[in-house]
Amino acid sequence: MKVLLINGSPNANGNTAMALREMEKVFAEQGIETEWIHVGNMAIRGCLACQTCYKNAKCAIDDIVNEVATKFEACDGMVVGSPVYYAGANGTLTAFLDRLFYSTRFDKRMKVGAAVVAARRGGLSSTFDQLNKYFTISGMPVASGQYWNSIHGAKPGQAAEDAEGLQSMRTLANNMSFLIKSIDLGKQQFGLPEKEKSVFTNFVR
Repeated sequence: MKVLLINGSPNANGNTAMALREMEKVFAEQGIETEWIHVGNMAIRGCLACQTCYKNAKCAIDDIVNEVATKFEACDGMVVGSPVYYAGANGTLTAFLDRLFYSTRFDKRMKVGAAVVAARRGGLSSTFDQLNKYFTISGMPVASGQYWNSIHGAKPGQAAEDAEGLQSMRTLANNMSFLIKSIDLGKQQFGLPEKEKSVFTNFVR
């Protein structure tokens, strides 16, 4: 079993990374493999709305998005970490996730998702809510912890002083591990839920 750890911060060793590392320790204890993907320091442009992915099943912009797409398809879960920028996720991370989720056509149901956010003070809940929407629109169960998955710290490394935040990360990782293992057993015994053909409606008459 494998979980992707997506670091959406420009800082490879900041407070977002500290939160993900706290989870990584628990995943290792639970026998779950992890892979780090640092996208926050990359130049990733947004979606072109070209719809090429509908034909080729991959993004027309051949960058880290297509590279991660194959890893995403093979993994059992994904943790997305972001610092808070104006009560929202890092723009680079948002561009990455927009294109990754939109361009990939494989079935994402029952891959477990989790979002963690880091900030000096405010904007955590709105960023947490933004990131979770990628999972819920894709049929991915969202792992929960003991509080909203957030950690506080201004300068890099200050999150080490947030005992509650670090505990929240450990709880989240334990819960996510249990959920991944439970879903794996469920798929073996029952398979995936029956899926209806998608119906698309709008308000244009």
